[in-house]
Amino acid sequence: MKTAILGPAQRAEALARMAERELDILVVGGGVVGAGTALDAATRGLSTGLVEARDWASGTSSRSSKLIHGGLRYLEMLDFALVREALKERGLLLERLAPHLVKPVPFLYPLQHKGWERWYAGSGVALYDAMSVSSGHGRGLPVHRHLSQKRALRVAPCLKRDALVGALQYYDAQMDDARYVATMVRTAAAYGAQVANRARVVGFLREGERVVGVRVEDVEGGGDYEIRAQQIVNATGVWTDDTQALIGERGQFHVRASKGIHLVVPKDRIHSTTGLILRTEKSVLFVIPWGRHWIVGTTDTGWDLDKAHPAASSADIDYLLEHVNEVLATPLTRDDVEGVYAGLRPLLAGESDATSKLSREHTVAHPLPGLVVVAGGKYTTYRVMAKDAVDEAVHGLDQRVADCVTEDVPLVGAEGYKALWNARARIAARTGLHVARIEHLLNRYGSLTEELLELVLADPSLGEPLTHADDYLRAEAVYACTHEGARHLDDVLTRRTRISIETFDRGTRSAREVAELIAPALGWDDDQVEKEIAHYQKRVEAERESQRQPDDLTADAARLGAPDIVPL
Repeated sequence: MKTAILGPAQRAEALARMAERELDILVVGGGVVGAGTALDAATRGLSTGLVEARDWASGTSSRSSKLIHGGLRYLEMLDFALVREALKERGLLLERLAPHLVKPVPFLYPLQHKGWERWYAGSGVALYDAMSVSSGHGRGLPVHRHLSQKRALRVAPCLKRDALVGALQYYDAQMDDARYVATMVRTAAAYGAQVANRARVVGFLREGERVVGVRVEDVEGGGDYEIRAQQIVNATGVWTDDTQALIGERGQFHVRASKGIHLVVPKDRIHSTTGLILRTEKSVLFVIPWGRHWIVGTTDTGWDLDKAHPAASSADIDYLLEHVNEVLATPLTRDDVEGVYAGLRPLLAGESDATSKLSREHTVAHPLPGLVVVAGGKYTTYRVMAKDAVDEAVHGLDQRVADCVTEDVPLVGAEGYKALWNARARIAARTGLHVARIEHLLNRYGSLTEELLELVLADPSLGEPLTHADDYLRAEAVYACTHEGARHLDDVLTRRTRISIETFDRGTRSAREVAELIAPALGWDDDQVEKEIAHYQKRVEAERESQRQPDDLTADAARLGAPDIVPL
């Protein structure tokens, strides 16, 4: 299979091609569900387009807890079908579809009561493991184990002795959510989908009752396109209601946004060899290993303010610190926090006022001829949502269409990954890079690592780490723009890499080096380089200011102080 390249030229060509002739399916929304839907449709042999108003995964799909999990707490709600479905998907991703991107991660659940709690929680985790194995795709993860207090403190010395009487340890999985989506978009493009980010749908085309296409504004080039398709799939997540409003159609269901925030702290602030899962009065709290860092999250509160830039308030940060410090022997302080990010979950609106009680399941509807809407769900089950959306769209096509095959379609970079992993020492010797650098690249790009190494071979300076973010090579910044569809400095620092949350300066010290590196690939002059740097710095300043505000209203107002980047 030929690997697709998502550079500036390919984006312009994709927009032109989508406008040339009617597509079978056009997907609106470039998050995990939209990207998954485009991949599903393209691998059924359908002519497919995908447009995204901003960057790939710029909304919910880059701001999650970065977990691929069955949803252990849904067992307590007796939602066995949802857990079983998610565990099957977890196994598929780990074993077949994306072993280069999805990795096992251990979690420790501290027990606070003797006797009954070990039996109660242990039964739940045992059922979790059993359902995973019975799915046919769960044998790659270790089963849970019971730990005494002494053994638990040996595994997680960070815990207060009086915070637990024992513990359970079990396994789930994690990934870099934004990288996963970008990789899936490339996979869809490799199978023939035409894809374009920074392409905003501003209206729908109708013929009588039927929806026949969309009007798209090229946010970068300033042009307008009419893209026609037999079926349009609205996969815009928390923007679902807004997108439906462009048609003047109220919709058969509504989506509410729930805000979840996360803190990123350095690895040395929490001494543990395992992640943690803790109960709170409203939900659960995770402490998740993340390279040289920990991610602490999350909250679950309603949000009806700006959807593009949800803001974390001082109260949100205090909530997480307060709850995690209840079990830590050495408490975390504000000074320990490197990064903060906030995301919105798209939840199907129901009768409950509490977003934590709204459905995590998804819904697919066909409200008008030519229009399919998919909403809700969990990141882990995106493939099932995509399948259901395309199955629904197929009903409106005048042709026989093959069944879904994405259960057997690995993402680009998966094929050959394990062989390259086994040869990582030899690759290091051949390239002159340290084996740790090769491992880093393989776990981010899989077998596509060879494309980055070709950049380094052509320009050895790209094999050097970024000066103020030395986890990443200079080549990765360039590759983000030449191959992965990044169009702006913010795309590179926030989504193609995670420099914006993994450094205390939030990426501001890396901004100039990265902007100058990517300028030739994106055709920037000196003025645009300065604009990009200034915009990024203003964005960081606005986020820091929002995180000092006492509540959502004031935090939102502060965050909106930084405008979006001005296109070229």
